Amino acid sequence: MKKIEHIGIAVKDIERSNDVFKALFGEAHYKIEAVESEGVKTSFFMCGPNKIELLQATNADSPIAKFIEKKGEGIHHIAFAVDDIEEEIKRLTDSGFQMIHKVPKTGADNKLIAFLHPKSSNGVLVELCQDIRD
Repeated sequence: MKKIEHIGIAVKDIERSNDVFKALFGEAHYKIEAVESEGVKTSFFMCGPNKIELLQATNADSPIAKFIEKKGEGIHHIAFAVDDIEEEIKRLTDSGFQMIHKVPKTGADNKLIAFLHPKSSNGVLVELCQDIRD
């Protein structure tokens, strides 16, 4: 893993949250994007060299809707940048980590993604992110 790619924060109302984080960081989000396969609308902010991803559920069955129902708004996951996501999935699986996604899928911000189950990473939902190569 190369670095923290972003921190994901689950929110109920992305427009209201965009205002909060704009005030917090002193500048507006740089991208809003829907990820239909995950049932979310995302908004990305830069904070220095780091990214913050706000996630709002677009349907009641989405993982974000279920997270907010159980835990309320707040930090949802930490994402790490990787060079080769398939190699990283294999390495982690071979090391005993439980993957939610055994095969990478397309995520927001031009990334391939895969999540580790929080039961195998001390209760932290970990996302692997690889830039999609053209």
